[in-house]
Amino acid sequence: MSSTPLFTLGLSWDSLPDELLLGIFSCLPLQDLLRTSRVCKRWHRLVFDESLWHSVDLVGKAQVNMALQQVLTAGVLGLRCPRSLIGELRFANAQCLRVQHMDLSGCTVNTAVLEDILYRCHQLQDLSLEGLELSGSIMKSLSKNPKMVRLNLCGCSGISPQSLSEMLQCCVRLEELNVSWCDFDCRHVKAIVENIPSSVSQLNISGYRQNLTMQDVKALVARCPDLTHLDLSDSVHVTTDSFPVLQQLNSLNHLALSRCYQIHPAALIALEKFPKLKMLEVFGLVQDSYLPILSKGLPHIHINTCCFSSVARPTPAGRRDCAIWGMQCQLVFRP
Repeated sequence: MSSTPLFTLGLSWDSLPDELLLGIFSCLPLQDLLRTSRVCKRWHRLVFDESLWHSVDLVGKAQVNMALQQVLTAGVLGLRCPRSLIGELRFANAQCLRVQHMDLSGCTVNTAVLEDILYRCHQLQDLSLEGLELSGSIMKSLSKNPKMVRLNLCGCSGISPQSLSEMLQCCVRLEELNVSWCDFDCRHVKAIVENIPSSVSQLNISGYRQNLTMQDVKALVARCPDLTHLDLSDSVHVTTDSFPVLQQLNSLNHLALSRCYQIHPAALIALEKFPKLKMLEVFGLVQDSYLPILSKGLPHIHINTCCFSSVARPTPAGRRDCAIWGMQCQLVFRP
């Protein structure tokens, strides 16, 4: 290809059609794209064309205020921005955001700022707010996203039982839900098992010790008969009496009962009656010396292969790529 400068051919950047400039801009990394937007008004308009902002990864940028506001207002569909410091953002008064897949796990962000972001989101399909402090206003905003498929609220606080119930009643397309280790009591657990959509196939409701009862397990199985992944770890009241109930889940493929200390390790052999069960997590319940014996009794089940739950999480533990929920990010911030 000729390296002859454009001006020697009687051409200039201004003479190039929008379609060609968009093609050139699509090859630029995120930082260069943002710098390019400052060249002139036309380039600014083209740089923020929706076609260039399908998905953005801001991991590694310590403070994301300006960049976050720019990518959200540009119409980004997928945003990966965990463990970042988010300051005050300034949106146009009634501006709605197009984002559909957003990971804000572990961010340092004022609740009012988070409220402002989520208030403008009506098209969310995948969302992770792991470890954040939420509010009634945020839960109400989540309720306005009826196309939500995956929701990760692991370790969240500031949620009332009423707002949790209302959100679950509105998000009727949920397939994966992670509500483990939140600041919940027995009222929150009841809100979950009584309102969870029947569409949910993967659920992590671990960490509730005495707050999750056998009645809750029965209610859960009745409401979600198509569960394939279920994590009940760290629940004091889950005993072997739960096995006949769980056996009603004909599609159950992955079951986690780690640290459910009321279950005797020898009783786990009864899980051979679960026809579809392929993976079992019993960390802290079964000693390493007993694992070979248990594995021999359950030859079709892989035992203790996943230390961390992947339910509704945007990036499985150990993954180093720029994907969220299986979607590779188009634009990546390079520190």
